Amino acid sequence: MGMNVGGGSQGGVVSEINTTPLVDVMLVLLIIFLITIPVVRTSVPVELPKERVEVRETKPENIVVSVDLQGAIHWNDLKLANTEALVDRLKKISTIKPQPEVHIRGDLRADYDGVGKVLYACQRAGIAKVAFVTEPGARGS
Repeated sequence: MGMNVGGGSQGGVVSEINTTPLVDVMLVLLIIFLITIPVVRTSVPVELPKERVEVRETKPENIVVSVDLQGAIHWNDLKLANTEALVDRLKKISTIKPQPEVHIRGDLRADYDGVGKVLYACQRAGIAKVAFVTEPGARGS
């Protein structure tokens, strides 16, 4: 009286993988990552500096080193051949007491590489005070 309703052989092996649990786990992980990413990004309390521009008097003994758009280095108005020439000049002024400040004027569109070379030259020469010269923004901005 038993009735066999199946179509084929009995006790066959199932050859398909059930992907429903895999998709469920992936969706849960996605939701967890979406929730935790903003928390991780702001979990360290850091007080960021505010933008400010101080107008300072330029002393005649201060040295102005400029980096133009092409990356050429200028000592006041004199173009230098390379960074070694800059280091030599900076070593000479680093022995003066009190040591003059070095003001770096970098072109807005210049690569950072040129300004970085000037900073490294100041470090190699033992310059204690280095400042960046900027132009103040428009009023009200």
